[in-house]
Amino acid sequence: MFSRKDFLKTSGLAALGMSTVGSSAFASQAFGVPDFKSKRPAPSDRNFTSKTVEEVIKEVKADIADPELAWLFENCFPNTLDTTVDFEVKDGRPDTFVITGDIEAMWLRDSSAQVWPYVTLANKDDHLREMLAGVINRQTECIHIDPYANAFNKEATGSEWESDLTDMKPQLHERKWEIDSLCYPVRLAHGYWKETGDTSPFDERWQQAMKLIIQTFREQQRKEDRGPYTFQRETPVATDTQPLNGYGRPVNPVGLICSSFRPSDDATILPFLVPSNFFAVRSLHQMAEMLRTIRNDQATAREAEQLADEVEEALQEYAVVDHPEFGEVYAYEVDGMGNRLYMDDANVPSLLSLPYLELTDQDDPVYQNTRKLLLSDHNPYFFKGKAGEGIGSIHVDIDMIWPMSISMRAFTSDDDQEIRAALNTLKNTHGGTGFMHETFHKDDPKNFTREWFAWANTLFGELIYTLHQERPHLLS
Repeated sequence: MFSRKDFLKTSGLAALGMSTVGSSAFASQAFGVPDFKSKRPAPSDRNFTSKTVEEVIKEVKADIADPELAWLFENCFPNTLDTTVDFEVKDGRPDTFVITGDIEAMWLRDSSAQVWPYVTLANKDDHLREMLAGVINRQTECIHIDPYANAFNKEATGSEWESDLTDMKPQLHERKWEIDSLCYPVRLAHGYWKETGDTSPFDERWQQAMKLIIQTFREQQRKEDRGPYTFQRETPVATDTQPLNGYGRPVNPVGLICSSFRPSDDATILPFLVPSNFFAVRSLHQMAEMLRTIRNDQATAREAEQLADEVEEALQEYAVVDHPEFGEVYAYEVDGMGNRLYMDDANVPSLLSLPYLELTDQDDPVYQNTRKLLLSDHNPYFFKGKAGEGIGSIHVDIDMIWPMSISMRAFTSDDDQEIRAALNTLKNTHGGTGFMHETFHKDDPKNFTREWFAWANTLFGELIYTLHQERPHLLS
């Protein structure tokens, strides 16, 4: 399995005397001019290789006029396959464990997003298709272990968070309840099925996992009580724990689903996390389609659709709010009692990412108003400096921009000038490493966090691949 030490050696960071602070913080030193030599592991050292992905890399790279942008694509697009995928066949079924990079655990969210750009290539490559089926199979098992957990170990080895005040199990790396953790596996499953027509991962075990998702969403509507989930951590970091005996702040049970944590793994302030509730609506409809078509489970499909309709109605009533400057916008978090939070977080699902995830139309007036708010000083996590501008997160610190948010800005724009600006910022803020990072300082791209964050790498690669298909003139 490709390790953090291997990545440092391959990328050349170790030779420059780099070091990490904690599990994710990373500050770079001075870099020279990139030589544009591949930063990928040697072919024999790659965790997984797809002939089709290699062909795509050659094709796209050849059509990119800017050599540095082409170099970044070559490094980033296959990074998940090169370094994070652990594929095997167990008892005749594919099984794929996908780590995030420098944290050797599998997040349901990250693993889904990391392999997502390869789904459209699955029909051209049986080996790749089998690997993707393995991710779905592994995620099904994870949901059965605990639908409230966000991150899992490959084996029952425990973790540094086993002292958290929640129902920890040795199979769990972390147990933060995040709505999107159950949405992403549905998105991946639905996309895989639509692309390949393969129904082999969607057996009775998968069907039961879908029922667990519906049950968990229902519990977290908190209509009868506060539900079975609580979480507290003994920590000086306020965003790593929840108040009120681990249940979080109170809500008015209006039909929305509570999320104790955001996709950033940071605690919500108001428990109705709006972008994640939008995600739940779409996932429930996708789930219903699959249950009805593949499993002939009409009853569970109807239950999923009824829940989706209920959440969608509540979103229209409680998540659309009148901002004094921008008009009708989507709030980031609400509580059903009239309180709302105007902001966004770089992690996806975010308000900015709603059209990317197909949760709303890009030309929806409310979304467009919201987008203007998010990309302005009215969003407390929008940072602008000498190196660039973009959305950050409470997860790291102020003035730290997430490349993920810049990629998402490009994904959700029809303006060539805005997309070009995003590409230029991404090209100029990799700190000489040839990879995307968790964050970089708005005034200094050599000050960044997480030297090996596969989701950010693959998302950037997905952006370039998408532009190559839809707006090739921006690359040529």
